[in-house]
Amino acid sequence: MSWPLIGFLAALVGVNVAFFIGWWRARRTHPLRDSPTLGDALIGFVTDFFDALGIGSFAPTTALFKFRRRPADELIPGTLNVGHNPAAFVETAFFVTAVAVDPLLLTAMVGSATLGGWLGAGTVSRLPRRAIQLFMGFALLLAATFFAIRNLGAFPAGGEATALLGWRFGLAVGVNFILGALTSVGIGPYAPCMVLLALLGLHPLSAYPIMMGTCGLVQPVASLQFFKTGRFAWGPSLGLAMGGVFRILLAVLVVKQLNLNTLRWLVMMVVGFAAVSMLRSALRESKPALAAAPAADGFDVPRSGRGWLP
Repeated sequence: MSWPLIGFLAALVGVNVAFFIGWWRARRTHPLRDSPTLGDALIGFVTDFFDALGIGSFAPTTALFKFRRRPADELIPGTLNVGHNPAAFVETAFFVTAVAVDPLLLTAMVGSATLGGWLGAGTVSRLPRRAIQLFMGFALLLAATFFAIRNLGAFPAGGEATALLGWRFGLAVGVNFILGALTSVGIGPYAPCMVLLALLGLHPLSAYPIMMGTCGLVQPVASLQFFKTGRFAWGPSLGLAMGGVFRILLAVLVVKQLNLNTLRWLVMMVVGFAAVSMLRSALRESKPALAAAPAADGFDVPRSGRGWLP
């Protein structure tokens, strides 16, 4: 085992130790307000199973949260990062030791994404509710688009390389910084990261440790920011964590028996519906503010919230 890989695994363990300490301390500063339900655990079980299949867990979880109307929209990004982190830790530890990839590329890309996640979570934790709804609505539309592209076989095939050199290395590291920041908003990095690495010529299988490693380090680091502000839901995050642990056995037993293409189409439709629902919620949030604000020429804005537009 190379030194960069040893350093990565040490960092993975270290940030997850900090994650559990931070989660425990958050109970003092932000007391437990609700308890996990069976529905929360089932969502964690199903969506982390999707994660093990390479579909991702953030978009399906957000869709199911919108269907249940729990938790509040502004708490969803923090809940996703906190609740899915235990399962992400297990996946990361498995993939980075079982799949061949350049340890330097893995360490550099995951490191840049972690920095992006830390900075992004600090911003997201302070965003107003409507801004989060807009971000997540467009993120879900993007996720549904990626599902459709993948199902239609339009993703780049990728190359045979297990390492990137020169400008390809620098581009991959820079883009992953952005993907890490977007993870804090609730945009999962799996699909865009896989497309990026395939376009740069990396072997598709070698992308998995990088995708998993990005989530494995970004989520606990981002969660530390959400712990400070209390911008996450206790019950649903605990339920996601508990359900995610049990789905590992299911993934091992039945992954080869599923029609993944059909499953992705189903997830795409659910995510697309949730995207529309999230954007409609953002629109409803804006109407009271528009109705209450005076117009620039001194006339009242109509109560419909449309202003003077037809």
